[in-house]
Amino acid sequence: MSGEHHISKGHFSTRAGVIHIVRMLVCPTGSAGDVHPMLGIGLELRRRGHDVTVVTSGYFRSLIEQIGLDFAELGTREQFIEFVEDPDIWDPYKGFISIVRQGVLPSMREQYEIVAAHNEPGRTLIIGSCLGLGARVAHDKLDIPIVTLHLQPAVFWSVSAPPKMPAPMPMGKWIPRWLKRIQYRMVESLMIDRIVCGELNAFRAELNLPPVRRVASRWWHSPQCNIGLFPDWYAPPQPDWPPHTEVTGFPLWDERGVEPLPESLEQFLGGGGPPIVFTPGSAMIHGRQFFEAAIQASQQLDRRALLLTRFPDQLPETLPAGVRHFSYVPFSQVLPRAAAVVHHGGIGTTAQGLAAGVPQLVMPMSHDQPDNAARLEQMGVGEWLKPSKFRPAHVQACLERLLCSADVRQRCREYAGRLAVNDAIAQTCTIIDRVAGAR
Repeated sequence: MSGEHHISKGHFSTRAGVIHIVRMLVCPTGSAGDVHPMLGIGLELRRRGHDVTVVTSGYFRSLIEQIGLDFAELGTREQFIEFVEDPDIWDPYKGFISIVRQGVLPSMREQYEIVAAHNEPGRTLIIGSCLGLGARVAHDKLDIPIVTLHLQPAVFWSVSAPPKMPAPMPMGKWIPRWLKRIQYRMVESLMIDRIVCGELNAFRAELNLPPVRRVASRWWHSPQCNIGLFPDWYAPPQPDWPPHTEVTGFPLWDERGVEPLPESLEQFLGGGGPPIVFTPGSAMIHGRQFFEAAIQASQQLDRRALLLTRFPDQLPETLPAGVRHFSYVPFSQVLPRAAAVVHHGGIGTTAQGLAAGVPQLVMPMSHDQPDNAARLEQMGVGEWLKPSKFRPAHVQACLERLLCSADVRQRCREYAGRLAVNDAIAQTCTIIDRVAGAR
């Protein structure tokens, strides 16, 4: 270990003092883009001497066990596949409702029970996401400290710097602050609280806990520590963000080194010009139109294409020359060798594209994707198309502009330079250690 950290039996020393080795319950909710950052953080926490258990879907069991972290299953692999088969989870209006009703609420009680079973009073800490309702209830009932990790700035509602919402809601600079607050309150009371609070408060009543409301603006943020896993130049912290909030940076962990790259991929990457990488997201199972447009646009541009999806049924039976499909490849190993990346706007792909210094074309659908797409466009490193406009001619035109622009290339290099030295995972774990030490 370096001079900054020293582990001995029973305690963990830092420059700030000594804390007891803590049982860390890492509770990611969502797809690979949500789970990967938590695994990178879990690995660093284990390196620092903590006991780490990851509580998430059985879909990720083999990966978690392969990297050597303890695993507690929250829902089966089959349930995960059944969940992502619902096209409504990508709808700008129905997406949040579908995720909460089909994924978040059904797993709430089980997540609470897993956390309770693993709790060692006085030495346990929860690391969760805003959708980990069961973990948050465990904090309230069992007095377990909790750190909430927010991968994307879109979860921070702000009247001074509002994120771009998936459904149309006027939040421009010309809208007065009082009207923005009213809009947020309406969305929260008429949609989010109405969907979440009935079942949530019924469960809380069983545990003799008081009811909660204003879930999105208040309750699902930790009262102790919230960490934004993005740089301040991507989303500067705002005065009306929740208390006890810090930002660290993009946690760029993506299975690099877990498995060697396929030899056929190395041959493809070395067999011609840099390809355009196309991916609609690791959990997307309804991307046939996306891939059809991708193949046609790359052919019209006379560019090679790399298609990434774990669900190959979305692809045509035969791919043209110069187009290859792979199930999964760590972005950190392939994007630096690509010409551009075309994706759905997930924060993980967005961050890896910035780190690789490649132009990005985004087809945002729901959740935080429109906000990430808008930020990339404002930064001058990408463009975006609505799903209804994601057609070969439009994709081709956007990619031509991005690939031919000296300004875009320069901006991409600038942001890649900012991420060349990235210690976001270490910074995040230092904050978590501080919370554990305060305990």
